[in-house]
Amino acid sequence: MQRIDRSSREYAQASVRASVQGEPYNPTADAVEFAFTAVTAKPTTGDWKTGSWDGTQPRPPGNAYIAHCLVGPGGTVELPAGTYTMWIRITDNPEIPVIPFGRLQIT
Repeated sequence: MQRIDRSSREYAQASVRASVQGEPYNPTADAVEFAFTAVTAKPTTGDWKTGSWDGTQPRPPGNAYIAHCLVGPGGTVELPAGTYTMWIRITDNPEIPVIPFGRLQIT
């Protein structure tokens, strides 16, 4: 679980591994979005916020690409104290996966 103090502005991060026909694929040219929902809810159209990629190279040890979204005052999204499910949506062609990837606690 990622934790962010409500007065802090920090990146919520997701590790992304992608493949095409079984071969590793660099997804950083694809649009990436994040949603933060109540723990049992699924995102709706208005929940999606623009994210970005932290560089264009995979990171060791698992060779994952890092997508992130700035959370907190003055960030992409500001959330009240609570626990949220974090979702990522990557727009590729033809796939657009929507994946829950963890929990975020705002304290």
